[in-house]
Amino acid sequence: MSFPRYEHYKDSGVEWLGKVPAHWEVKSIKHLSSRISSGKTPLGGSETYVDDGVIFIRSQNVYDDGLHLDDVVFISNDVDDLMAASRIMPGDILLNITGASIGRSCIVPADLEHANVNQHVCAIRPIEKSIAAHIEWSLKSVNIKRQIDFVQNGAAREGLNFDQIGSMKIAVPPNAEGALISKYLTSETTKLDALITEQRTLIDLLKEKRQAVISHAVTKGLDPRVPMKDSGVEWLGEVPVHWDVTKAGRYLSILPGYAFPSTEFSLDEANTKLLRGINVGVSKIKWDETVYWKRFDGDGLDAFELADGDIVIGMDRPYISEGMRVARISEADLPCLLLQRVAAIRASGKLSDDNILLLLSSNMFLDHFSPETTGVSVPHISPSQIAEFIIPIPPLEEQKDIFKWVEVETTRIDALTAEAQTTIALLQERRSALISAAVTGKIDVRQAAPA
Repeated sequence: MSFPRYEHYKDSGVEWLGKVPAHWEVKSIKHLSSRISSGKTPLGGSETYVDDGVIFIRSQNVYDDGLHLDDVVFISNDVDDLMAASRIMPGDILLNITGASIGRSCIVPADLEHANVNQHVCAIRPIEKSIAAHIEWSLKSVNIKRQIDFVQNGAAREGLNFDQIGSMKIAVPPNAEGALISKYLTSETTKLDALITEQRTLIDLLKEKRQAVISHAVTKGLDPRVPMKDSGVEWLGEVPVHWDVTKAGRYLSILPGYAFPSTEFSLDEANTKLLRGINVGVSKIKWDETVYWKRFDGDGLDAFELADGDIVIGMDRPYISEGMRVARISEADLPCLLLQRVAAIRASGKLSDDNILLLLSSNMFLDHFSPETTGVSVPHISPSQIAEFIIPIPPLEEQKDIFKWVEVETTRIDALTAEAQTTIALLQERRSALISAAVTGKIDVRQAAPA
């Protein structure tokens, strides 16, 4: 769909805004806001998180399509009282100001009446409710992303400060016109979001298929003609008659991470990376938010140095919507040290590292520990729970064959998943371009706005 342009334009005086409609104004965010602030990590870090309490929003909860609270954490009322200055309220606009997610933003919904934020999330409180929606849409525009890139000057780890955020400029239409633009963008992005949701549903189905492939292979093997026996475990069912069934701890070493004090974390990339729970994803290691530790000779930390091929698991919230937070360390991740609430797992004897990786990634493992974590806000597993996990163990050669077959099948599924993700990226690109054109007046959408 093509849109008309406005009749008259003027130079905005801002390179990345270009020309804007002649009757619009260009204003800094600080002149449209009564408060620009952020929070902090509570003293004691993640140790202060509780099972239920005040919602504590981190950068991984803030997305351009709204708040994602599936992995939200909580702080106690006492901790919240100590950080009262960073409480947020409905209508505030949240902006990620550090790390790979820098620039993601959303508005605090009306039903979130009591929450707080950490230091990676900035809260912008509009001076007038009538301008809030336009500021929010403008923060999602390419123009703001360019301003963020400019003020960062390539130092992505430094993030944005409040002066930089306040100095960012947006094009501001008259209130009535801004309301029409917001209505139009809400309508059109809702349609685009529906298409994106369809692709995400497909991805979810592919994830289920991937899990089924893994679970069947590690419990039934590859030969459908092989005689079976009762495993003696209800959720495991029958397994090939020549397989062993035993507790995983018999053939595993489990190393919990060291309790590095968060007050001494470093941001100096010359130091050694710390592998925290936040860095352990589903089948991948993520270094979006990285902290470091300065090593010294004789510091006693050699035992917590990870090695190429080590399998690691996030002990807090081990299962998320994408799957089990289990991954393999690669050479590119090294050197790094193991932090508490993450465990390194190494197989030996009759059990291969490849097979334990598949087993811990399977729904079998979820079935094993989930009864003990049901209803808990922040599920946690312990080394003893991993050790008690009853697993089927084929002969080592068969384990190799199973892993190779699963690798082929999951690669095919992953390719389909990648196609769906590409489609999502294109739709999101279209969404971003439409928002940017509308909030800067490059197109006139007033007549297309729903009544």
